[in-house]
This record gives sequence, structure tokens and C-alpha cells, in this order.
Amino acid sequence: MAAREERGGPVLALGTEPRWAQRLRRFLEEERLLDARYRLQEVAGGSVALPVLEVAEERLRELQESGALGLPCRLLRIQSPIPSKAASVRTPAQKLRSELRRMVLGLGESWSQELERDVPRAWQRHGDLVLLSEDSFSAALWTKLGSALWEKVASALGAQRLARRGWVLPGGMRSPSVTLLLGQDGWVEHVDNGIRYTFDVTKCMFSPGNITEKLRVASLPCAGEVLVDLYAGIGYFTLPYLVHAAAAFVHACEWNHHAVEALRRNLALNGVQDLCHIHHGDSRQLQLQDVADRVNLGLIPSSEEGWPVACRVLKKGTGGVLHIHHNVEALPAPSCLQPVVPRNEQRPTGESSSGEWEDGQREMQSPEETEGGGKEMPAARVRPEWQRWAEATAAQIQGLLEELHGQPWRTSILHIEAVKSYAPHVHHVVLDLECRPALPA
Repeated sequence: MAAREERGGPVLALGTEPRWAQRLRRFLEEERLLDARYRLQEVAGGSVALPVLEVAEERLRELQESGALGLPCRLLRIQSPIPSKAASVRTPAQKLRSELRRMVLGLGESWSQELERDVPRAWQRHGDLVLLSEDSFSAALWTKLGSALWEKVASALGAQRLARRGWVLPGGMRSPSVTLLLGQDGWVEHVDNGIRYTFDVTKCMFSPGNITEKLRVASLPCAGEVLVDLYAGIGYFTLPYLVHAAAAFVHACEWNHHAVEALRRNLALNGVQDLCHIHHGDSRQLQLQDVADRVNLGLIPSSEEGWPVACRVLKKGTGGVLHIHHNVEALPAPSCLQPVVPRNEQRPTGESSSGEWEDGQREMQSPEETEGGGKEMPAARVRPEWQRWAEATAAQIQGLLEELHGQPWRTSILHIEAVKSYAPHVHHVVLDLECRPALPA
């Protein structure tokens, strides 16, 4: 088997009579000396051999010679060790590497460290399509294999279609550079927290690392409210507001026509197409005003260009809440953290995202954001830099509102949410800012 071939050679073992085998096994497990990669097996003379770690040879000799083991046993070598069941199970990543290695050697080529580094160890899965990272399969040799390479990769990863990410193309629309390697169609479906998203991976970006914020949005009390989503994309936040948070209506703004097409499909997929109006174009030119109870500004690294629009669309008589996304730089100072502003909302349990980066065992990797490689954060405490940015933002928004309406307004920080981290020391945070007309004295 491949697992044994890669290790190669005989393995060290302790041989004993069958009646002592289980007692000896328990001892070796307690002492962490048993080599769990291999099974216990019968050897010549009717003895049972228990594989042990090579690094423990000297210690085992001492135990055996002193009689400290308390059992009759002898050190030996197993010439044909049998892998344990756990060691025999290969992950898709291991299977992929093994099959590609066999493929390259079969062509008379040598397997090099460069090729080894090129084989992906994590990927993004969307249904039957696997999306590889931009740094995979860059060596010149792979081009010689042609379409056979992609068929082999797809087979090893259990996919029907295959694509590879490139770097994000410059420009305000943040279009992805994705090449379809196998298959004719880039449209995929993805499920987060019971919400169905469909999009073309070659035309639109998907951000699995934002799942914590989408879950939080889904828990907000929005019944009866009108929302303006200034950067709707394919509906990352528009849909949680409608499907789970029970918003009465959403004005969704988006200027990328590929994202608009996906957004239309997603609204219909989730049965909320009648509760949303799509404004196709630059949100800075949006003609709406005095309509919103809540505004979502989900653009990073900064949504500041949208702040005047957000102030204009808020209801001038009652105001509302702004959810302002921003990348804030913070120096590492773990001992100087302030308590996070408490909130009462309970987050729902989300479904496992089929778009997470995964390895061969489907263990969740650190989610990689399509905006820039961010890492999803655990529940965090507010850093002083976040607090200072939030206070400055609150003051700036208050000034915009007072200039717009010619009367006093008040702004209050409701919550600061840490979404994900960027290296070095840059964090994607969301400020929930309540904005209300000031009551006359």
C-alpha cells in the first residue's frame, strides 16, 4: 500500500506470547511507546509483535533487561508491517499527491520538491466544483500533461468541475481572475445558514470568511424595517436580512452586472424576490432618501465614500442604525483590551459552509477571504484602536447628519464586531451605530 511504501523498511516491535499481548499493549499505550501506524501481528514461532516507536528502543531495552516490564518479551523487527486501519485511510490530499506522483513518474519524469510544493493541500469546494488556489500547479512540467492532469485532479478530489483562482483584478468592481480548467459552466450553488447562493465563480467573488457576520446579521431584530444595502454583491447580507432577520423590504445597490445577475437569481431561489428592489449602478449616485431604518455598508477596506449616502437614505424623522465595515489597524497589545459592548441577540447555528477551504479530511482550515486572505476571528474583545476609530466615525457621521438636516443629531455606538483578521495587525470590524434626531430640550 502507498502508506507503507512511503515509510519503507522493517519496524521495531516487542514480541510476546499471545496471552500477554493485550496487557503489554495497554502498558505501551500508557507510556506512549506504541506505534499506532501499524497493527499487532503474528510472527514466526506463534508470538505476537507489537510495533513500537524507534526512538524508544534504548528505553525498552533497559526495561526488558531489568524486568521492569513484568512480562516476557523480546525486541525484534517486523519485516512486512501491516498498516493500521487509521494509517491505511488516505485523505484526498494524500491521494492526489500519490496519484500525481505516479503519473509524473510514469512519463519518465522525476518527482521534485518543486512539484511537491505545487500540489494543493487545501481548496475551496462549491458543490461539484473545486476551486484551487492561485499558487498551485505553477511548474512548467504540469503544462505537458494537458487535460489529463485536470481530469486526474478532479477524480482524486471527487469533483466534476475544476477551476483555479488568480489574483483579484484591479478596479472598483473587484472582479475575480478565475480560470475554468475542467467543465463548461462556472455557476455553482453554496449554502450558508439555510440560505442558498448561486453565482459564477469566474465572474463573482464569494467570501466564506464572512460567515460570522452573516450569522450575526441574521439574528438582528429587523421585523418591519426597511434596509438599504449599499454594496449588495450577490446578496451576502441582503439575503440574511430578508430570510432570517425578517426585514420588510431591502433596497440593494450593486454596480457589477455579473453580481446583479447572481443577486436576482438568489432572491428568487430563496423566495424573497418581491421584497427587494435592485438598484444597478454606482451607489454614490443613488437617488433614494428618507427611506431606511437600517443601512448596511459592507465594503472594505473602507466604506467611507458611502457615509453621505447612508445619512441621506436614513429616515430623517426617526433615524436608524448604520452597520459600517472597515479595516482598522491595531498594534498587538493583548493586555490592554476593553470589554466588548454587550448585546442580547442570540446567534443561530449555521450550516457548515460548502465554500470553506478544506483539506483531505474535511477539517476546516482558516477560512480564506476572497477580499484579501483574511482569517475568521473567534469572539473578540474591543481593542483601543477599534474604539478610537468607532468614536471618530460616530463624530463624523453626526456631523454629516447635522449638516444634511440642519438640526442636532446624536450617534451612539451599539456594538463593535470583529469579523476577521489580516496580517499584520489589521482587523475587519463592523460598527453598529445608532443615529437619531436629537429631541428639543
